[in-house]
Amino acid sequence: MKDVAVITGGGSGMGLAAARHLPKEKILVVTGRTLSKLEKAAAELEEMGYEAYARTCDTSDRASVRELAAFAAEKGRVRTVINSAGMSPNMADGEKLLRVNALGTVYVNQEFAKVMEKGGVIVDISSNSAYALPGFLIKLARKSYPCAETDEARYLKAMLKFANMAKTDYQKSGFAYALSKNFVVWYAQKCAFQYGEKGIRVCSLSPGLIATDMGKLEEKEGSALLPYAAERRMGTPEELGYAIASVADERNGYLAGVDVLVDGGSTNGKQFRK
Repeated sequence: MKDVAVITGGGSGMGLAAARHLPKEKILVVTGRTLSKLEKAAAELEEMGYEAYARTCDTSDRASVRELAAFAAEKGRVRTVINSAGMSPNMADGEKLLRVNALGTVYVNQEFAKVMEKGGVIVDISSNSAYALPGFLIKLARKSYPCAETDEARYLKAMLKFANMAKTDYQKSGFAYALSKNFVVWYAQKCAFQYGEKGIRVCSLSPGLIATDMGKLEEKEGSALLPYAAERRMGTPEELGYAIASVADERNGYLAGVDVLVDGGSTNGKQFRK
């Protein structure tokens, strides 16, 4: 039985770039919302020598994620899940961002943990926006994070209350986005200790501003961080794809319960550049 790697958001950008760096022995399942884009990505991967499948999935819908997990398990032994599906502030309102980025992570981790065995790995993609919120707000928000598993309506209400503290619609979406990505970091850490007893490794990775279609959509607002990056530039999809595949590599078996910050130094650069 062959090993299977599932890449949500795998039709383009960082997800597809990560798929290109995975071992050729693995069966790849690239998933997202647009079938034509996924089929094009699968065809490219097949030309590279992979056995690849395109499968649509809405990660904000648990039933859709459950069907994806079953499909992947039919192809072989699910060993790798890279959850890079997500939306940014210019793409949706606060509630949609929270449903896709935060609750979608809950669904992916829970449903795939059911079909994975010892030696598996889940890498949840967050963002350096997870580090942009004021410390007091993160402390308050995290009190409601556990509700994402037990009472989704309560979780959404609490997060939107914080997000609506902002003035403009974009700022409200930006707050919701940052909260959703901070949740991803927290939830991946929680899952690492929950699934670790089963031998499933879980961690997260937080990119900075990356020159993908999504990144370019946020370039106007997100470029404020670029002066703090070590090289004062955006990252490339290829750089992030390699980083994600490296984190997912089985040889990194002791890398668990942490967030890997891959943002060119822009988060830490604030203390060195005024």
